[in-house]
Amino acid sequence: MVSSGDFMCGFISIFGPAESDVIQDVINGLVAIQHRGQDAAGAVTFKDKFQAKKGLGLVREVFEDKHMHRLKGPLAVGHVRYPTVGLGDDTDVQPFWLDYPVGVVMAHNGNVTNFHELRRTYFDNRKITLGSNCDLEVVLYVFADALMRREADKVGLEDIEAGVKEVFERVKGAYSVVGITQDGMYAFRDPYGIKPCILGKRESPEGTFYAVASESVVLDIAGYKVIRDLAAGEMLWIGEDRVPQFRQIGKAPHRPCIFEYVYFARPDTFLDGVSVHEARMEMGRRLAKRFKETGLEADSVIPVPESARSAAQTMAEGLGLPCREGFVKNRYVGRTFIMANDEIRQRTIRTKLNPIRSEFEGKRVIIIDDSIVRGNTSRHMVKIARAMGAKKVYLASYSAQLMYPCLYGVDMATKREFIARDRTDEEIAKEIGADAVVYQTIDQMEGAVRAAGNSDLKFCKACFEGTYPTGDITDEMLGDIEKDRVAAGSCK
Repeated sequence: MVSSGDFMCGFISIFGPAESDVIQDVINGLVAIQHRGQDAAGAVTFKDKFQAKKGLGLVREVFEDKHMHRLKGPLAVGHVRYPTVGLGDDTDVQPFWLDYPVGVVMAHNGNVTNFHELRRTYFDNRKITLGSNCDLEVVLYVFADALMRREADKVGLEDIEAGVKEVFERVKGAYSVVGITQDGMYAFRDPYGIKPCILGKRESPEGTFYAVASESVVLDIAGYKVIRDLAAGEMLWIGEDRVPQFRQIGKAPHRPCIFEYVYFARPDTFLDGVSVHEARMEMGRRLAKRFKETGLEADSVIPVPESARSAAQTMAEGLGLPCREGFVKNRYVGRTFIMANDEIRQRTIRTKLNPIRSEFEGKRVIIIDDSIVRGNTSRHMVKIARAMGAKKVYLASYSAQLMYPCLYGVDMATKREFIARDRTDEEIAKEIGADAVVYQTIDQMEGAVRAAGNSDLKFCKACFEGTYPTGDITDEMLGDIEKDRVAAGSCK
């Protein structure tokens, strides 16, 4: 059976004053991170009982006024998702929850690397049949199993700590988790902190609101002040006393995903103290230096919308060239990187981006993108530029060569499908039809992110180097995930 892990997703969880209804803030937050998942959306609230609305589609397609009137209460969890493979179905839509024997709601962003192993052992041995193919379900059951062993009637700090310890012991991979019980709100970040998780606070005449989200921009839009990012392996509990309590559970080194800064996150967000916009601008500056080293000459820099715009501006400045909008984006077409399979991506690319002929005709252009995975988008962009009369077409990537499958948070491709694997830059250029391809180096990419706000960060770079920081990736795990992706097809 093909699993449907939730790789690139977004979440928000809110705990408001006793008489408040927080669903509108949740929906606003989900709209702010719609870019992280366009396959499905859902929310669960609590006021006397859990109320839920989940469905396939965009946030605006899933939620209607009637749902807003029904989803009452001061505690809520919301989620947007796209599945690792395939389209998924409505049984895989988050958040998940249990009413009995303990009331608990959960959503996550990440991927459980030992999902298949847990299914074959932990759950089969307990005669538990999972109701979905979503890897969050295994996290929820392991967590809830610990909560069920509590002695007090209400869930408290020690119970949440026991649940997180159980998850860290049994569940491998990368995952940031948020959730609620009848008694409060919790969150935790995997031992290596690969996926982001941020706490915010808002004061109002009603009282104090707390929120946890996967990007700071979610908190900004809802009027929350960022308190801080959760540390790697750290948990948070806010109970009836409304005092945030933290416990450091994991002791592994912090290794946040560098691809969040390259592509995933909105440019107006901050992650682990780093401005994503500033990081991308610094990547553009460093890429300009790389381009100068080639001795190539160009007339303009053209970004592939949207993520490449920040880097394109500074690359152009560094080269003394104009930065031009050569592609017009149809904003009603989703991000091709996170579409469900390669066939859909191929059909979508041309309808998503339309060229402006005057920006290409007779010119030597640098088309800059955040990354090159399989080369499908790049090949198409080069083809369009040629058709518009470009004299020379150079492709620049402000990330390094992607060559290894990500098991933690990116549904990229299987290892044999990366265009950069076992090819020189010259061979890649020939494969996609460009006159030249220029990549950022890994060191430059890392240095750019550190320079944008946090000089101490070290990153998960598994997709660039093939070294998985958790140190527990087995050949069996690689085989399971490879089978899933081959079965469904993938990427950019």
